[in-house]
Amino acid sequence: MALEPNERPGPPITKFESMLKTDDIYFFDAEDFEDIIHHYLNNGKIALAKKAIKISLEQHPDSVELKLLFVEVLVFEDNLDLAEQLLDELQSIDSSNEEIYIQRANIFSKKDNHEAAVMLLHEALNLTDDSFDIHSLLGMEYLFMDNFEDAKLNFMKCVSHDEHDYQSLYNVIYCFEFLEEHDGAILYLNDYLERNPYSEVAWHQLGKMYFEKKLYKEALAAFDFAVISDDTFIGAYFEKGKVLEKLGRYNEAIENYEITIEMEDPTSHAYLRIGRCHEKLQNEELAKSFYYRTVHEDPLLDKGWLAITDYYIRQKDFTKALFYINKAINLDGENAKYWKKCGRIHATLKNNDEAYYAYQQAVDLGYFEFDIWFHWANVAIQNFDVPSAIEILLQGIVFYPDRSEMQYKLAGFYLLISDFEKAQHQLINALKIDIGQLHLFKKEFPQFYHTDWAKNLIQDIKKASR
Repeated sequence: MALEPNERPGPPITKFESMLKTDDIYFFDAEDFEDIIHHYLNNGKIALAKKAIKISLEQHPDSVELKLLFVEVLVFEDNLDLAEQLLDELQSIDSSNEEIYIQRANIFSKKDNHEAAVMLLHEALNLTDDSFDIHSLLGMEYLFMDNFEDAKLNFMKCVSHDEHDYQSLYNVIYCFEFLEEHDGAILYLNDYLERNPYSEVAWHQLGKMYFEKKLYKEALAAFDFAVISDDTFIGAYFEKGKVLEKLGRYNEAIENYEITIEMEDPTSHAYLRIGRCHEKLQNEELAKSFYYRTVHEDPLLDKGWLAITDYYIRQKDFTKALFYINKAINLDGENAKYWKKCGRIHATLKNNDEAYYAYQQAVDLGYFEFDIWFHWANVAIQNFDVPSAIEILLQGIVFYPDRSEMQYKLAGFYLLISDFEKAQHQLINALKIDIGQLHLFKKEFPQFYHTDWAKNLIQDIKKASR
């Protein structure tokens, strides 16, 4: 039954929820229904929003705004065909309603046609003075298109309208970062802080920008202001700890990480950074303790297992190091650096086949640093597989054609298989690149260095270079 005029069930949402618990039917203004539906949509209560829409359209079947909310739910649930049909009907009734263009833009966005979405949002801008929500949507569409400059400009308009719109502020800084415009971000944030000097979010972002530019003293000051603005801002304490690490102030860094642990449940990242600080302070046992706490807190954090691996490498306990690097690899088998470290550990333990495989995995995953070619080739030599060692160094020379160290080693390898022609070619190349590194050849291949063949070749190159 409908409410009597003198009955007062309370605010619209309370009244609506009371109605759902009974068989009574209450009447609501269309505007009240809009508030109720928005409330449920904003709180992710889609089922209740749909109930409110159904009842609202029974009471107000001609309301364009309520039908647009129905369209919003249809788009959210990917019922795009029905949404478009309803929008066609609404546009024939009210062609100047910007919300129609916004919902059409949302549909195109769902279909990954972001260019069309942008065009429709610009049409919506022409139909309203209340444009800031549209600028936020435009910013997101430009992000989808990797157009960070236009995205940045639209999010800036949102911040200029509402300086407490921190999501838009974060998006502005994200665009600056992606465009590698750190100086621009710093100028923008300092300008923002002139108007909002107690914005912990802006101070925090400013500190991160200074940190990126290695301006650690400025970063520390920014994070201090963030903490002054909000002494419960955990992120500021954590970032401050990272700056103090860079400044070599490890005990103070530990204090800041410990504050984050006291404020909320401990995090594996805080334990890991405390462990690294103790490592720098040469408190090895404390470092190990915190590394173990790291993996206890989050067994899926591969960096924790890597830290324990490095601890045991420093202790020269390579059997344990092998156990823990395998744990890291099991979590991130695509990390080339982990495979390289695994190769080093196996090589130290004389597990040559396993070391060879690990180095090969590292290279296959894109690790082409100078030293890996030497380590990998040395493992092949330990297996008495000189042809493989030669092939490995030939690959390495493609990346480092001007490094004499590889050429000297390759010359020695060719001599091991008595290929004097290729050995001569490599040794001449090495001497021409850097004759000052000849001692490397002498140290690794003394049996060849002291031969008449090598001495004559070296003398000829020395004479030619005078």
